[in-house]
Amino acid sequence: MENMDKQTLLTTLGFEDFTPMQQQMANAASSKGGVVLLSPTGSGKTIAYLFPLVNSVNVAIDGLQAVVIVPTRELACQSEEVLKSMKSGIRSLSLYGGRPTMEEHRKIKEVHPQVVFATPGRLNDHLTKENLNAFGVKLLVIDEFDKCLELGFQNEMEQTLKHFKHIGKCWLMSATDAEAIPQFMGKVVESFRKLDFLSETKHIEQRVELWKVLSPEKDKLQTLGQILTHVKGQPAIVFVAYRESVERVGKWLLAEHFPAVMYHGGMEQDVRERALYKFRSGAANILVSTDLAARGLDIPEVRVVIHYHLPLKKEEFVHRNGRTARWDAEGAIYMIIGPTEQLPEYAENAELKVLDTTAKLQPTQPLYTTLYIGRGKRDKLSKGDVLGFLCKKGGLKSSDIGRIDVGTHHAYVAVLRTRIKDVLKLVAGEKIKGMKTLIEEMRK
Repeated sequence: MENMDKQTLLTTLGFEDFTPMQQQMANAASSKGGVVLLSPTGSGKTIAYLFPLVNSVNVAIDGLQAVVIVPTRELACQSEEVLKSMKSGIRSLSLYGGRPTMEEHRKIKEVHPQVVFATPGRLNDHLTKENLNAFGVKLLVIDEFDKCLELGFQNEMEQTLKHFKHIGKCWLMSATDAEAIPQFMGKVVESFRKLDFLSETKHIEQRVELWKVLSPEKDKLQTLGQILTHVKGQPAIVFVAYRESVERVGKWLLAEHFPAVMYHGGMEQDVRERALYKFRSGAANILVSTDLAARGLDIPEVRVVIHYHLPLKKEEFVHRNGRTARWDAEGAIYMIIGPTEQLPEYAENAELKVLDTTAKLQPTQPLYTTLYIGRGKRDKLSKGDVLGFLCKKGGLKSSDIGRIDVGTHHAYVAVLRTRIKDVLKLVAGEKIKGMKTLIEEMRK
């Protein structure tokens, strides 16, 4: 294929320019061998490797040419979506656990992917069963390498290498300079370049406000409610240490009428996906999560990070904070300090924020709510079809509609809360693209 030029990509994605990190990655990736990119969470590593990846794949060649290993199913799906948004013409698939391997195998035979985004275990499964032909793979990318190590995937990643005989390039993305990097890269390529942008963390810190808020009680719920009242509905992630805490904090917020969604690794995949959609689309403005959300998820709308439970290490603190102030945005970070807790050394520059403890909690309701449509890509439904249907049959203007996500079997649409009742009345019994379907406000 003709190489995608930088300006075309920037125009397609709606960016003005690459960051220095993305530009250096593009330059380094043009030559053979390995590149290790060290850069903080939220700095734009996905675009940094996808741009040179697109220019490494020949769309005229039918087989698999590039493999991207990721630690989580969310990151696999998200990265594939970013690639599709680049409109390169490259066929791609995301492969991950939690669904039948046979279903993915059918998809592989149907799509004939040139690029796959896969979790290590599921990738090995397909390679061992020869569902994927590894012969033509010339490029291996590992995103969030440090997270892969943290989740215990080192052996599985090394097992993967045995299937690839013709790797000419290997790019490794990481938010920390892990000790295992040189040894691993040595098994793939003869030499590699290291691009270290970890000092960029300082630039993020310059763009955020760092606050400590003292909780008079060991139970911090009331203090959390005061912070959320104070930020007046700005998109916020509340980080807690345990899955049980996600449920407890999330349910308390909902009982106090805060528009919150919950997110942790023990939840069913579809429940997690719905939660993320509601948060990203503005149908919920609070996401309560374990550190699972601190890594790899692209949530550019976040303006506030709240540490309900304090991170044990500085690295965790940095990763969590990387969810806000992405690119050139500004944000605020709040650390709730209980009566027996001390402010960690890594956050000693935090300023004290005193909130009115007597004030009534005042949740800010989100602008949007979520509409569920029981048809998706499998029914040849597109975002344009959804938009056209809701404007024509639902009486909406395009300005009444926010984010539209079309999945395999269904679609989610962000619709202004003030319009949802009218829309549901107008579309009742209507067909979309000649198909009967369920259309309703998304259940919690």
